[in-house]
Amino acid sequence: MTKYQDVFKRIEKKYLISAQQHQALMLQLQGYMTQDQHGLHTICNLYFDTESYELIRHSIEKPVYKEKLRLRSYGVPKSSDTVFLELKKKLKGVVYKRRIPLSLEEAQRYLLHHEQPRKQSQILHEIDWFLKRYQPVPKIYIAYDRMAFFGNEDASLRITFDQNILFRESILELSKGNWGKPLLKSGNVLMEIKIPGAMPLWLSRILTGLEIYPNSFSKYGNIYKYHLLPQVFPKGGIICA
Repeated sequence: MTKYQDVFKRIEKKYLISAQQHQALMLQLQGYMTQDQHGLHTICNLYFDTESYELIRHSIEKPVYKEKLRLRSYGVPKSSDTVFLELKKKLKGVVYKRRIPLSLEEAQRYLLHHEQPRKQSQILHEIDWFLKRYQPVPKIYIAYDRMAFFGNEDASLRITFDQNILFRESILELSKGNWGKPLLKSGNVLMEIKIPGAMPLWLSRILTGLEIYPNSFSKYGNIYKYHLLPQVFPKGGIICA
Protein backbone atom coordinates (compact mmCIF):
# COMPACT_ATOMS: atom_id res chain seq x y z
CA MET A 1 0.00 0.00 0.00
CA THR A 2 1.29 3.45 -0.89
CA LYS A 3 2.31 5.57 2.08
CA TYR A 4 0.97 9.11 1.88
CA GLN A 5 2.47 12.05 3.72
CA ASP A 6 -0.31 13.66 5.71
CA VAL A 7 1.41 16.60 7.44
CA PHE A 8 3.50 19.34 5.83
CA LYS A 9 5.22 22.38 7.33
CA ARG A 10 7.15 24.61 4.95
CA ILE A 11 7.62 27.98 3.34
CA GLU A 12 6.04 28.31 -0.11
CA LYS A 13 7.00 31.01 -2.60
CA LYS A 14 5.21 31.52 -5.90
CA TYR A 15 6.51 32.94 -9.16
CA LEU A 16 4.57 33.72 -12.33
CA ILE A 17 7.05 33.19 -15.16
CA SER A 18 7.04 33.33 -18.95
CA ALA A 19 7.66 30.40 -21.27
CA GLN A 20 11.14 31.79 -22.00
CA GLN A 21 12.03 32.05 -18.29
CA HIS A 22 10.70 28.55 -17.71
CA GLN A 23 12.84 27.10 -20.48
CA ALA A 24 15.98 28.90 -19.31
CA LEU A 25 15.38 27.88 -15.69
CA MET A 26 14.93 24.21 -16.55
CA LEU A 27 18.36 24.21 -18.19
CA GLN A 28 20.01 25.76 -15.14
CA LEU A 29 18.33 23.40 -12.68
CA GLN A 30 20.02 20.40 -14.27
CA GLY A 31 22.41 18.87 -11.79
CA TYR A 32 20.60 20.46 -8.83
CA MET A 33 17.07 19.03 -9.14
CA THR A 34 15.53 15.73 -10.24
CA GLN A 35 12.03 15.20 -11.63
CA ASP A 36 9.84 13.19 -9.26
CA GLN A 37 8.38 9.81 -10.11
CA HIS A 38 4.98 11.14 -11.21
CA GLY A 39 6.23 13.06 -14.26
CA LEU A 40 3.72 15.42 -15.86
CA HIS A 41 0.41 14.81 -14.09
CA THR A 42 -2.95 16.53 -13.68
CA ILE A 43 -4.16 17.76 -10.31
CA CYS A 44 -7.87 18.47 -9.81
CA ASN A 45 -9.23 20.47 -6.86
CA LEU A 46 -12.53 21.49 -5.38
CA TYR A 47 -12.23 24.57 -3.15
CA PHE A 48 -14.75 24.99 -0.35
CA ASP A 49 -15.93 28.33 0.98
CA THR A 50 -18.89 29.93 2.70
CA GLU A 51 -21.85 31.08 0.64
CA SER A 52 -20.53 34.66 0.83
CA TYR A 53 -16.91 33.71 -0.03
CA GLU A 54 -15.77 34.62 3.46
CA LEU A 55 -12.60 32.52 3.35
CA ILE A 56 -11.18 33.83 0.09
CA ARG A 57 -12.19 37.43 0.89
CA HIS A 58 -10.23 37.14 4.14
CA SER A 59 -7.30 35.46 2.39
CA ILE A 60 -6.71 38.17 -0.22
CA GLU A 61 -6.49 40.79 2.51
CA LYS A 62 -3.13 39.17 3.36
CA PRO A 63 -3.82 38.46 7.05
CA VAL A 64 -1.28 37.03 9.50
CA TYR A 65 -3.34 33.83 9.65
CA LYS A 66 -5.60 32.19 7.07
CA GLU A 67 -6.95 28.76 6.27
CA LYS A 68 -8.72 26.91 3.48
CA LEU A 69 -10.23 23.54 2.69
CA ARG A 70 -10.00 21.67 -0.60
CA LEU A 71 -10.61 18.22 -1.99
CA ARG A 72 -7.82 17.07 -4.32
CA SER A 73 -7.41 14.24 -6.79
CA TYR A 74 -4.61 13.21 -9.09
CA GLY A 75 -6.34 12.83 -12.42
CA VAL A 76 -10.12 12.51 -12.83
CA PRO A 77 -11.24 10.06 -10.11
CA LYS A 78 -13.93 7.40 -10.02
CA SER A 79 -16.04 6.90 -6.91
CA SER A 80 -13.70 4.24 -5.47
CA ASP A 81 -10.47 6.14 -6.19
CA THR A 82 -8.41 7.80 -3.46
CA VAL A 83 -8.70 11.57 -3.09
CA PHE A 84 -7.24 13.88 -0.44
CA LEU A 85 -9.14 16.20 1.84
CA GLU A 86 -6.72 18.98 2.73
CA LEU A 87 -6.84 21.62 5.44
CA LYS A 88 -4.24 24.25 4.65
CA LYS A 89 -3.23 26.97 7.11
CA LYS A 90 -0.74 29.79 6.79
CA LEU A 91 0.67 31.65 9.78
CA LYS A 92 3.28 34.40 9.39
CA GLY A 93 4.44 33.04 6.05
CA VAL A 94 4.72 29.40 7.16
CA VAL A 95 2.36 26.89 5.54
CA TYR A 96 0.90 23.99 7.52
CA LYS A 97 -0.94 21.43 5.42
CA ARG A 98 -2.78 18.48 6.92
CA ARG A 99 -4.65 15.97 4.81
CA ILE A 100 -6.44 12.64 4.93
CA PRO A 101 -6.92 10.09 2.14
CA LEU A 102 -10.50 9.00 1.44
CA SER A 103 -12.33 7.36 -1.42
CA LEU A 104 -14.17 9.93 -3.53
CA GLU A 105 -17.48 8.41 -2.49
CA GLU A 106 -16.57 8.57 1.20
CA ALA A 107 -15.36 12.18 0.87
CA GLN A 108 -18.60 13.24 -0.81
CA ARG A 109 -20.72 11.61 1.88
CA TYR A 110 -18.66 13.34 4.56
CA LEU A 111 -18.56 16.82 3.02
CA LEU A 112 -22.05 16.98 1.57
CA HIS A 113 -24.06 14.75 3.90
CA HIS A 114 -22.02 14.88 7.13
CA GLU A 115 -21.45 11.13 7.29
CA GLN A 116 -18.30 10.43 9.29
CA PRO A 117 -15.52 8.44 7.56
CA ARG A 118 -14.76 4.99 8.96
CA LYS A 119 -11.20 5.89 9.97
CA GLN A 120 -10.94 8.60 12.61
CA SER A 121 -7.86 10.76 13.24
CA GLN A 122 -6.69 14.00 14.81
CA ILE A 123 -6.62 15.60 11.36
CA LEU A 124 -10.23 14.58 10.77
CA HIS A 125 -11.20 16.19 14.08
CA GLU A 126 -9.56 19.44 12.92
CA ILE A 127 -11.50 19.29 9.67
CA ASP A 128 -14.69 18.59 11.64
CA TRP A 129 -14.11 21.80 13.58
CA PHE A 130 -13.53 23.74 10.34
CA LEU A 131 -16.75 22.38 8.82
CA LYS A 132 -18.81 23.23 11.90
CA ARG A 133 -17.38 26.76 12.09
CA TYR A 134 -17.72 27.78 8.44
CA GLN A 135 -20.27 25.34 6.98
CA PRO A 136 -18.47 25.54 3.62
CA VAL A 137 -19.78 24.33 0.28
CA PRO A 138 -18.01 23.64 -3.05
CA LYS A 139 -17.35 26.98 -4.76
CA ILE A 140 -14.79 26.50 -7.52
CA TYR A 141 -13.08 23.73 -9.48
CA ILE A 142 -9.42 24.29 -10.37
CA ALA A 143 -7.18 21.89 -12.30
CA TYR A 144 -3.71 22.11 -13.81
CA ASP A 145 -0.89 20.06 -15.26
CA ARG A 146 2.04 19.84 -12.86
CA MET A 147 5.68 18.88 -13.14
CA ALA A 148 7.50 18.51 -9.82
CA PHE A 149 11.19 18.32 -8.91
CA PHE A 150 13.13 17.64 -5.70
CA GLY A 151 16.61 18.72 -4.66
CA ASN A 152 19.50 16.35 -5.23
CA GLU A 153 21.24 17.40 -2.01
CA ASP A 154 18.08 18.05 0.01
CA ALA A 155 14.94 16.18 -1.06
CA SER A 156 12.77 18.47 1.10
CA LEU A 157 13.43 21.24 -1.42
CA ARG A 158 10.71 20.99 -4.05
CA ILE A 159 9.86 23.05 -7.11
CA THR A 160 6.60 22.63 -9.00
CA PHE A 161 5.54 24.05 -12.35
CA ASP A 162 1.81 24.41 -13.07
CA GLN A 163 0.52 24.96 -16.61
CA ASN A 164 -2.85 24.85 -18.36
CA ILE A 165 -4.67 26.08 -15.25
CA LEU A 166 -8.43 25.71 -15.78
CA PHE A 167 -11.37 26.63 -13.57
CA ARG A 168 -15.13 26.34 -13.58
CA GLU A 169 -17.94 27.57 -11.36
CA SER A 170 -20.51 24.87 -12.14
CA ILE A 171 -20.69 21.06 -12.10
CA LEU A 172 -18.47 21.06 -9.03
CA GLU A 173 -17.58 17.39 -8.90
CA LEU A 174 -14.11 15.93 -9.42
CA SER A 175 -15.50 12.97 -11.34
CA LYS A 176 -17.09 15.15 -14.04
CA GLY A 177 -13.90 15.65 -16.01
CA ASN A 178 -11.06 18.11 -16.37
CA TRP A 179 -12.39 21.12 -18.25
CA GLY A 180 -13.02 24.83 -17.69
CA LYS A 181 -11.84 28.34 -18.52
CA PRO A 182 -8.11 29.16 -18.70
CA LEU A 183 -6.68 31.26 -15.88
CA LEU A 184 -3.28 32.25 -17.29
CA LYS A 185 -2.21 33.71 -20.60
CA SER A 186 -0.92 31.12 -23.06
CA GLY A 187 2.66 30.11 -22.25
CA ASN A 188 2.73 31.44 -18.69
CA VAL A 189 3.76 29.07 -15.92
CA LEU A 190 3.09 29.25 -12.19
CA MET A 191 6.17 28.07 -10.32
CA GLU A 192 6.18 27.30 -6.62
CA ILE A 193 9.24 26.71 -4.46
CA LYS A 194 8.58 24.73 -1.29
CA ILE A 195 11.34 24.81 1.32
CA PRO A 196 11.58 23.89 5.02
CA GLY A 197 13.77 26.93 5.74
CA ALA A 198 16.12 29.26 3.90
CA MET A 199 16.46 29.06 0.12
CA PRO A 200 19.79 27.59 -1.08
CA LEU A 201 22.24 30.22 -2.29
CA TRP A 202 22.69 28.52 -5.68
CA LEU A 203 18.93 28.69 -6.32
CA SER A 204 18.71 32.33 -5.27
CA ARG A 205 21.52 33.20 -7.70
CA ILE A 206 19.83 31.37 -10.57
CA LEU A 207 16.52 33.15 -9.98
CA THR A 208 18.18 36.57 -9.74
CA GLY A 209 20.16 35.95 -12.92
CA LEU A 210 16.96 35.13 -14.81
CA GLU A 211 15.09 38.06 -13.22
CA ILE A 212 12.57 35.72 -11.62
CA TYR A 213 11.03 37.30 -8.52
CA PRO A 214 8.31 36.19 -6.06
CA ASN A 215 4.73 36.96 -6.98
CA SER A 216 1.87 36.67 -4.51
CA PHE A 217 -0.33 34.63 -6.83
CA SER A 218 -3.26 32.63 -5.51
CA LYS A 219 -5.18 30.57 -8.08
CA TYR A 220 -8.46 30.81 -6.18
CA GLY A 221 -7.76 34.41 -5.16
CA ASN A 222 -7.24 35.56 -8.74
CA ILE A 223 -10.31 33.69 -9.95
CA TYR A 224 -12.36 35.39 -7.26
CA LYS A 225 -11.00 38.91 -7.90
CA TYR A 226 -11.08 38.88 -11.69
CA HIS A 227 -13.87 36.45 -12.56
CA LEU A 228 -16.27 35.90 -9.66
CA LEU A 229 -16.27 39.36 -8.07
CA PRO A 230 -17.17 41.24 -11.31
CA GLN A 231 -20.18 38.95 -11.70
CA VAL A 232 -21.43 39.67 -8.19
CA PHE A 233 -20.56 43.39 -8.28
CA PRO A 234 -20.46 44.28 -12.01
CA LYS A 235 -20.22 48.02 -11.37
CA GLY A 236 -17.28 47.76 -8.99
CA GLY A 237 -19.35 48.27 -5.85
CA ILE A 238 -16.66 46.74 -3.65
CA ILE A 239 -12.97 47.52 -3.68
CA CYS A 240 -10.90 44.45 -2.96
CA ALA A 241 -7.18 44.38 -2.18
